[in-house]
Amino acid sequence: MPVSTVLGRKTVKLNDLKMDPSSPVLPATILEQTALRLGCSPTDKKLAVYLDEEDELKNLRECFCIPEVKDLPPTDLSLANGEESCVYFAGNSLGLQPRKVKTYLDEELDKWARTGVHGHFSGQRPWALADECILDLMAELVGAQRHEVALMNGLTVNLHLQMLSFFKPTPRRYKILLEARAFPSDHYAVESQLQLHGLDVKKCMLMMQPREGEETLRIDDILAVIEKEGDSIAVILFSGVQYYTGQLFDIPRITKAGQEKGCFVGFDLAHAVGNVELHLHDWGVDFACWCSYKYLNSGAGGLAGAYIHEKHSQSIKPALIGWWGHDFKTRFLMENKLQLSKGINGFRLSNPPILLVCALQASLEVFGQTTMKALRRKSVLLTGYLEYLIKHYYSEDKRNPEKPFVKIITPSQIEERGCQLTLSFSLPIKSVFKELEKRGVACDMREPNALRVAPVPLYNSFHDVHRFIEILGSAITSSKQTANNTALSGSY
Repeated sequence: MPVSTVLGRKTVKLNDLKMDPSSPVLPATILEQTALRLGCSPTDKKLAVYLDEEDELKNLRECFCIPEVKDLPPTDLSLANGEESCVYFAGNSLGLQPRKVKTYLDEELDKWARTGVHGHFSGQRPWALADECILDLMAELVGAQRHEVALMNGLTVNLHLQMLSFFKPTPRRYKILLEARAFPSDHYAVESQLQLHGLDVKKCMLMMQPREGEETLRIDDILAVIEKEGDSIAVILFSGVQYYTGQLFDIPRITKAGQEKGCFVGFDLAHAVGNVELHLHDWGVDFACWCSYKYLNSGAGGLAGAYIHEKHSQSIKPALIGWWGHDFKTRFLMENKLQLSKGINGFRLSNPPILLVCALQASLEVFGQTTMKALRRKSVLLTGYLEYLIKHYYSEDKRNPEKPFVKIITPSQIEERGCQLTLSFSLPIKSVFKELEKRGVACDMREPNALRVAPVPLYNSFHDVHRFIEILGSAITSSKQTANNTALSGSY
């Protein structure tokens, strides 16, 4: 039975929780009312255990290899139980390995050993067609039609291929709009695309900055810039979810606003795919690209994805062409008379890397056991639980300036974030990060002052969140002691 709580006369079930800002049922309410039913505090471990028992997705955790504390290189076994599973909150950087990866890899290595060249067109996943065997699963995750999606290359290669076709500067339209703290690969890609056309980067690269004293961008400010500068903007390129802050951008509103001004609108979905619900086709997004080794768990450097809306299938052509962009029906006639595939398929360059396909297939099949709606529902509560406990224990106390505190940079509105929370600390962040790592927590520190923690609904539990908060307390205590000792020694 799903967890339910009583709010006045209304019974609320966990499964009713939706990513809806107008909903009166927020994660904190669910947590507090569920704890009330259990007769415990929302901070009690009992609540985490109960939420895990009632989690309809809990069995998905068994589909992944969860590292043990003793196997993580930074672990100090005098501070942590090496036999326990680690608290893995780094899925926003590298997802965990699906258990079927090794099986699928072994199958293809065995097929190669036994059949050699015949593996191209035989077996469950013929090498020449392997990427197409999992296209439906990927298209479902991004909310696209099958023919709008291709699995190929790496993210930055795909972004360059798409920008070569979508960014066609004219004397009137020559600018590219992106967020100021875009991931470096996006920033460099845009910079180099402008340079390729002989344009002045400073004049043509419009970078959205948050307001003074704020960490994230306001949607009204983004729309205002599009309205003001749109007639001179050729391409708008934003993240789906901002890698540093964890902010989920309003993809449909940005897309609509940009297109109304005549701009092409594209998104880097590296931190969005597998994390939040996407409806690229229905939203009318012009193009998008993503990697697959974060929330899609395909392993470091895994096979990337690219999307172009079907409305561009006749008008947008690739600037660089490879053999795999030739229509499959005549590809192997070898006549060197190009019959270009329509849409994104014309952008394909080479045959798919079978070993990378295997890893991605193993993960996408796990996604296929549920829906993004169900994953998102759990994620909202899981991250809400993390937020609740951080605020309970580590909010700034003006009456007690000596108390260490944690600030959550990521927006508090559930419709403006995915599973990641980005944290800053009143203590030196490198010290806190190292102390967490010593105690078996895998998370991610980014300069200048951010700790990114991402409870992933596929394999993280509510107990993981509770353990993290307990370990964080120990890490903060140790970091404060180190800071005090440093200050004391410096005073002599």
